[in-house]
Amino acid sequence: MPEHFADRIAAAVRRAQSRVCVGLDPAAEGVARALGVRLDPKDPAAAAAAIWEFNQRILEAVQPYCGVVKPQSAFYEVWGPAGIETLRRTIERARELGLICILDAKRNDIASTAAAYADAYLGDGPLATDALTVNPYLGADGIVPFLEVGRPRGRGIFVLVKTSNPSSVDVQDARLFTSLLVLGGKVVYERVAELVAEWGAESLGACGYSDVGAVVGATFPGELAALRERLPKTWFLVPGYGRQGGSATGVALAFDREGLGAVVNSSSAIIFAGKQYPDVHYAVAAGEAACEMRDDLEAALEARHA
Repeated sequence: MPEHFADRIAAAVRRAQSRVCVGLDPAAEGVARALGVRLDPKDPAAAAAAIWEFNQRILEAVQPYCGVVKPQSAFYEVWGPAGIETLRRTIERARELGLICILDAKRNDIASTAAAYADAYLGDGPLATDALTVNPYLGADGIVPFLEVGRPRGRGIFVLVKTSNPSSVDVQDARLFTSLLVLGGKVVYERVAELVAEWGAESLGACGYSDVGAVVGATFPGELAALRERLPKTWFLVPGYGRQGGSATGVALAFDREGLGAVVNSSSAIIFAGKQYPDVHYAVAAGEAACEMRDDLEAALEARHA
């Protein structure tokens, strides 16, 4: 039986002594600037090859400072079949380097379609990865197929709960009514959090965490702290640190007393750090940015538990 996903991600964090998750979002403009080339939409094969060259160097540069990476599927899909092949090679290389790879694709559907998505990303096919972000909007019908495929293989999911974007409040903070006469009750993201706990309760690793994680944004530190209390057995994937406004002090609320339970994502601020330092190789700049983020998070955790 493969090792439980929660234990695998805990081991990766401990091995790297880092809570950093590097987002591999190779936007065309940034890659072109880093490599000094042009990514031409009319030549997707050449563009995908350039992204592969970029990703290889980034992975090798950040590997000492993180245990987890997160490719965003859209930046590869845009280049068609060649882009998907670059995504496959990126996942493969990340895992060769001992990194946990979370594919950020936010998939969801029901019945056979959900099962097909699950087979594609959590099964045994060419795009199989360690974990996948999923959308809970369709309820359990859109979640269970991912668990049925992923669990026997030691893979996990991260469910969108409270995302980092400002307009998340439009739906996720909508108030639920307990009846036509009684106002109040939970908001949508709190109900989703309850479901995440239910879906994960039947599969806990030795570390005490489940294989059903939650995406919780750093830009809402109050909600982040409250959800940590509500979900003591859930790994958090925390976007929104840095350029989006989330601070290390706020992010520290996502961790348990042992410094586990969450990984914090940063994408362009790391992989395109070379934009700020034109005389430094882009991969070297990325490694330095990942190191700085690791140290920033560590300092915040030490201050919190001092």
